[in-house]
Amino acid sequence: MTRRRQQAGLTLVEVLVTVVLLAILLVPAINALQSGLAGADVHADAARSHYRLVSRLEELLAEPFGNLSDAAIAAGGPSTPSNYSDPAGPPGRLIVYLATYDGDNADADDDAFTGVDSGLLWIRVDIENSIYSLQTVRTRGH
Repeated sequence: MTRRRQQAGLTLVEVLVTVVLLAILLVPAINALQSGLAGADVHADAARSHYRLVSRLEELLAEPFGNLSDAAIAAGGPSTPSNYSDPAGPPGRLIVYLATYDGDNADADDDAFTGVDSGLLWIRVDIENSIYSLQTVRTRGH
């Protein structure tokens, strides 16, 4: 009579095959985690930039309309930074553009910055040397 051997555990070959498979499969998993962590840093930078822009825009909207209008006239156009911009020098400074705005296009030239309407101002806040920017139009009544 022959006795059947019962398997008492894993053989060395099975353990080695398992370790090799895990090592091969862990490489893509670790790479995916690294991409996710890099994405988190990008998102954190974008969120910080957004909150800086919103904060400055809110400060500008709290200014009296007359002050902003005078600064827009002094700037001379939508491509010239206003005196509400941060001083030159530090990286990532906020640049504020102010201009009078043609909301109804009464002059029919399709240029929002000619034939201006009294009581409308265009405001744009940029972070220098970045893609981040916010803009809005302000009315005299607000």
